[in-house]
Amino acid sequence: MDSGYDPNNLAPYACSDKTSRGRIYSEAPPVHRNNYQRDRDRIIHSAAFRRLEYKTQVFVNHEGDLFRTRLTHSLEVSQIARSIARELHLHEDLAETIALAHDLGHAPFGHAGQDALNRCMKNYGGFEHNLQSLRVVDKLEEKYADFPGLNLTYESREGILKHCSTKDAKQLGDLGQRFIEKNQTSLEAQACDLADEIAYNNHDIDDGLRYGLITINQLLETKIFRDQYEAVNKQHPDISQRKQIHEIIRRMINRMVVDLIETSKAQLSKLNLQHPDEARSQKNYIISFSEEIREQNLELKRFLRQHLYRHYRVQRMTNKAENVLTSLFDAFIEEPNILPPEAKKHCDQLAIKNKKTGIARGIADYIAGMTDRYAIVEYERIFNPRQLSFVNLIP
Repeated sequence: MDSGYDPNNLAPYACSDKTSRGRIYSEAPPVHRNNYQRDRDRIIHSAAFRRLEYKTQVFVNHEGDLFRTRLTHSLEVSQIARSIARELHLHEDLAETIALAHDLGHAPFGHAGQDALNRCMKNYGGFEHNLQSLRVVDKLEEKYADFPGLNLTYESREGILKHCSTKDAKQLGDLGQRFIEKNQTSLEAQACDLADEIAYNNHDIDDGLRYGLITINQLLETKIFRDQYEAVNKQHPDISQRKQIHEIIRRMINRMVVDLIETSKAQLSKLNLQHPDEARSQKNYIISFSEEIREQNLELKRFLRQHLYRHYRVQRMTNKAENVLTSLFDAFIEEPNILPPEAKKHCDQLAIKNKKTGIARGIADYIAGMTDRYAIVEYERIFNPRQLSFVNLIP
């Protein structure tokens, strides 16, 4: 069945795989795929992508079987990003690739894990998940004989790097130049960024309601939820609560996506861009919400920060997660010989290149690559006195 998508019928402002800025290491072009499809497939087959199944965003993986994970979130972002890209005549495959790769560098335990690792790495260059995602695809994945990492195209790597300090940007060559010049990223990457926001907020509502951390009555404080709640109740007064919640969230996502597409179409029509670099040179994002939906979305984000992310049960999980990662980092820094052989070898190699920060960066790579479950198991192996049996200490 025809999907309706033709990668050869792109708008002039879209990133064409045929005019890609290329890869770090030269390769023959793919057969029966375009360059961005090759990038996508490499990401899907990577170890870092598989580990996303056991990494969570807000909640700890073992706390509940139905919490969304980084993997399910990435798939949801991909679906939304493709819908936006198709309507705007952008390159769908590139948008999908960026969506699937955008969380590869996240530490276990979501933002709590990132904050803990960043504090641990304060004296060693810091830790930031966007840079770590780039590090994963450029260096840490070990799958190909001819080059380190996944050797993705410039456009995919550009989209993965959402944030970057000027100091770090100076170390990244052409890829970091836009942060120095205060330019924007590609329209495909912008679409993915907003798709990430849409998926994140709405699916955290679903998880929060499912586990009783927030209530429908609380959410009625926000206009974007209240509008869809009233519409669903009017059309389906006898619907079950489970279906009611799903229907409200489905409509909220649709409302945001439709608004984003229509607003962005108007912007693109006004600007009449003729090249992807014209989009990059703009002062602000072209892919954007209307002012009305932007304000409603900000209201929703403030609500989630106050009522969900600061909920005492979430805070308890956050504190435990931070303690686990901080304790692991401190233990490995104090005695690197307790690292597993492959991780220790990686640290030693980095130490040769940079004596001051190499071991710490290698430890951060090891910890960031852990799943929630593995981090807890590793913590138990090192700190639980009852795990003194030699058999139990073997990974």
